[in-house]
Amino acid sequence: VQLQASGGGLVQPGGSLRLSCAASGGTAGIGLMGWYRQTPGKLKELLADVSSNGVTTYVNSVQGRFTISRDNAKNTVYLQMNNLKPEDTGVYYCNAVLRDRVYWGQGTQVTVSS
Repeated sequence: VQLQASGGGLVQPGGSLRLSCAASGGTAGIGLMGWYRQTPGKLKELLADVSSNGVTTYVNSVQGRFTISRDNAKNTVYLQMNNLKPEDTGVYYCNAVLRDRVYWGQGTQVTVSS
């Protein structure tokens, strides 16, 4: 399974971005999909995840600002990010769980700065 993330970039505080992550190659049965963020010197932090039937969870810091969704027909997970803050800056990674294995995308940089 390969995951291709896209949609990162530079945005001003208060702005919005939408990240996408498309899975390909033997994707039948993908379960949980999620988005993580990593900042320098820190481990990846789970931001949000979504089950195959659409149940979502969020970390407190993004609750109400970020929305995770998925399109199972396209094997794609999205992260709509609104009201972005400078502390949201980091490299965003998607992942997917398939048959007890975790697959990771390559990461996309999000920079929130004026």
